[in-house]
Amino acid sequence: MERVYGTGSRCGCDPCQHRCGAGPRFRQSGAVDGAFLTLALLDLAVFAIGCAIVGGVYINQPNQSAVLTLFGTYVGTDSNSGLRWANPLVQVDRVSRRTMVTETSNLKVNDASGNPVEIGAAVAWHVDAPAKAVLQVEHYEDFVRIQSETCLRAFASEHPYDHHGDPDGEKTDGKGEGSAEVLTLLGGGSKVTDALRQQLETRLAVAGIVVEEARVMHLAYAPEIAQVMLRRQQARAVIAARGQIVKGAVGMVKDALDGLKEKGVKVDEDRTAALVSNLLVVLVSDREASPVVNAGTIYG
Repeated sequence: MERVYGTGSRCGCDPCQHRCGAGPRFRQSGAVDGAFLTLALLDLAVFAIGCAIVGGVYINQPNQSAVLTLFGTYVGTDSNSGLRWANPLVQVDRVSRRTMVTETSNLKVNDASGNPVEIGAAVAWHVDAPAKAVLQVEHYEDFVRIQSETCLRAFASEHPYDHHGDPDGEKTDGKGEGSAEVLTLLGGGSKVTDALRQQLETRLAVAGIVVEEARVMHLAYAPEIAQVMLRRQQARAVIAARGQIVKGAVGMVKDALDGLKEKGVKVDEDRTAALVSNLLVVLVSDREASPVVNAGTIYG
């Protein structure tokens, strides 16, 4: 403690006599500096603790997970929703576990028969293993989109657009016997959906992604062959319809002949042939038949 005397006082008295009650002044510099330093350190500690608490707080939304890594080391996955806290030095990567839908662009690809077709699909998927989605691939959403288009292109090239031979959709061997069913893009239905989903799920398993559904949303022949294929489909439809008509007409003619025999009506072979011919003309023709009265015999 340093003792300091003034050279004079405001009251004009002798500083050595202290008649005005003014005593010597003391400067407590060491005690003041120590208290200030202690206070500053305490404030700094409180600030650091507050920053650590605030810096480690994060929020998990419902169906959302947080992948935690510390200095490049995987720490764990937090799938609990609400206000959460972790070490401020831990990196938090949030991953949504909600169902998402990815639509591919309309791809132009040659089918198994070599015909150019346009095909597009919609894929419903969700993340099942958030750690794999973050650590195994870069930008898992882009990974899903690219793999969806790649898988769709490969799938379309493995199957024909439609049946071009047997209308029943079966491969035939040399004896004409059906050997195996052909899965087509146009008529496959749920089988196409299931097969596409399984192939795509195999590709996305590395990222911990589960495919809920993969459905073809657009399917058509390429514009350069669309008209030709349309005429081909129309011709096949006409042939199928004609075949069904002939099959029904033959059955009706047989029933008519059997009915005549049951009634005891005797008809020779020539008249039977003429009757069958006339019935088939009436039943199969797409125009109304004009009745002709034969004035003579059937022989001329």
